[in-house]
Amino acid sequence: MSVSELVLVRHGQSTANVDAADAADASQASKPSSTRRSVRDPDVALTELGERQSAAVGRWLATLPAGAAPEAVWSSPYRRAAETTRIAMTAAGLSGPARLDERLRDREAGVTDGATGGEIQGLWSQESERRRRLGKFYYRPPGGESWADVALRVRFFLADLDRAGARRVLIVSHDTPIVVIRYACQGLSEAEVLALEKTSPLRNASVSRLIRTADGWSVAEYNTVAHLSGIDW
Repeated sequence: MSVSELVLVRHGQSTANVDAADAADASQASKPSSTRRSVRDPDVALTELGERQSAAVGRWLATLPAGAAPEAVWSSPYRRAAETTRIAMTAAGLSGPARLDERLRDREAGVTDGATGGEIQGLWSQESERRRRLGKFYYRPPGGESWADVALRVRFFLADLDRAGARRVLIVSHDTPIVVIRYACQGLSEAEVLALEKTSPLRNASVSRLIRTADGWSVAEYNTVAHLSGIDW
């Protein structure tokens, strides 16, 4: 039995999201900044707001009729995604456990992890030029992954998911893997997936739904945050 619906949730706001926003603000003000973290990317936690967002996702899941509720839950093993999954499932009254799969982890940035665009340009001018030449989709930073690398592991995950037997599946992951899932399911081109990422960046705790019919996958909703109404941003 193949999967017929994917409910894709980006994790709630994390401490790294706040750090990145602060760094962007400092860059706009021409102030020195750095987003270097003191913990590994897999260990980045949710903020208090991220926890509230995760609970709101769960309350939304609880409103789904029995015939629309997820039959299986999968999550990235990274802490911010696993915490989002746990909080949402508790709020929704969903029995577990969720299954963790490293193929749903965030894209690995390698030596550029936590660095701003300006820092990359200043510290690794050769890498900046290589990225410009190869393009965002195929550029792989030293020790990291390209978007194409993420697509490869996502394709293997989706193939295994079809063999797992659930029709409606909830997936809690990160922005790049979720966008790449659309790329893989819908057969988007390199230009189309990068345009999607640029024009509609996924918000924290957003919900996207893909529906599969005999004609292929279609988007029922994308980057929806109506369930977060009333949450303090």
